[in-house]
Amino acid sequence: MSTSFASFASFNQSIVEEFRANGGKVGGPFEGADLLLLTTTGARSGAEHTVPLGYVRHGDDLLIVGSAGGADHHPAWYHNLLAHPMVRVEVGTEEFGAIAVPAEGARRDALFEHVVRAAPGYADYQAKTGRVIPVVVLERSQPEAEAELPPAANLAEKLVEIHRWLRSQLRHVRAETDAYFAARASHQGPGDPPGPGLGLQIRQHCLAFCESLEFHHTSEDKGMFPALAEQHPHLRDAIDRLREEHRTVERIKGELLALLADIGTASPERFRAELDRMAEELTAHLDYEERSLIPILAEIPFPPVVPQH
Repeated sequence: MSTSFASFASFNQSIVEEFRANGGKVGGPFEGADLLLLTTTGARSGAEHTVPLGYVRHGDDLLIVGSAGGADHHPAWYHNLLAHPMVRVEVGTEEFGAIAVPAEGARRDALFEHVVRAAPGYADYQAKTGRVIPVVVLERSQPEAEAELPPAANLAEKLVEIHRWLRSQLRHVRAETDAYFAARASHQGPGDPPGPGLGLQIRQHCLAFCESLEFHHTSEDKGMFPALAEQHPHLRDAIDRLREEHRTVERIKGELLALLADIGTASPERFRAELDRMAEELTAHLDYEERSLIPILAEIPFPPVVPQH
């Protein structure tokens, strides 16, 4: 690690610590600035990284800018969120999960103008580099209406909460996909159809959905299912079926992600077919899991009670 990089990392860490110790307020050069903490998952390491960043509000969303001080390369946190769109955001004393979606095309340009009106220094950074500085929208992964619901009191309620989120994200991806391919189909005239600016948006939401689905299924396969099978032998056939359905959904997910590798040239028919197959399989799986397990899970408190010795 170079001395300059180590000094920069140490400086960032001191800001992070001051931010958390003072309810989101820091002094020095950032005193009075709109500052948040962004925690991403390393694209290569898989480790969590937290950085302080300026932000600009845009409706219900927060915008962050990959300026890197006008350098000719994107900051590391931007590469991280491209690989893992699910991020954690701290603003003041509030902390929430978000999906990081870089804006594209005309939408990016409009958002960058909005940012520059609030913080003119970003225009100077853009003038210093030939790369297009990314503008990233941080969308809350949980709607505020759901965040206000009472916390789950048992494992059944927690399972339904997770399933509700997965269903909503799948609907979101399907709606974006329909809009994307409808825009492509409506193109007229010579030449290739213009990109409607939803490529990265679809990719990020689909990646977030797939990562969350994988985490949920892995947690069930390694934790909940073995415990239930041991304590409730009559559920073993249902659990075997659920595990097999996990493998089916995993295969479909892999095919979907392969298509997402180049969303701009993906076959609309094939992409829609894979997405519809995922929706059909997953919906049936979630419905069966709820029918099979909720009566038992409703008797298990959440968070689990740790036995006292």
